[in-house]
Amino acid sequence: MKQIALLCLLATMLLCSCNSKSTKESQSKITAEMALEGVNNYCHSEYDWSMAKDNPDIMGVQMGEDSDSAYQVVFRSYTGAFVNFYVDKTSGTTRMEEYVPNLNVRNDVGTIDIFGYIDKNE
Repeated sequence: MKQIALLCLLATMLLCSCNSKSTKESQSKITAEMALEGVNNYCHSEYDWSMAKDNPDIMGVQMGEDSDSAYQVVFRSYTGAFVNFYVDKTSGTTRMEEYVPNLNVRNDVGTIDIFGYIDKNE
């Protein structure tokens, strides 16, 4: 009788742990819209957009290519430099790489958590 009760308890614990994992994963799933919104919000808080006041086409944020694991979002600066944001589709961890085409220079410039820049009211 104790063995049956123990088996039932273990089965219940296993089912509960599997369910909480899938719930956690679904809560942290990033969509393309969330990636674009988060990067756009980050760029507007971290970069000076005053140069684009009279000519908004010289700066911008747009979607790039995506892979199975990450979205690419590209920020174009008025200086001609690009910052590529690679947003992990599951975790929200975002790697940033700056590219200066005129100098053909690429540099990793850090990481951010995209969840810190997504509007929580949606």
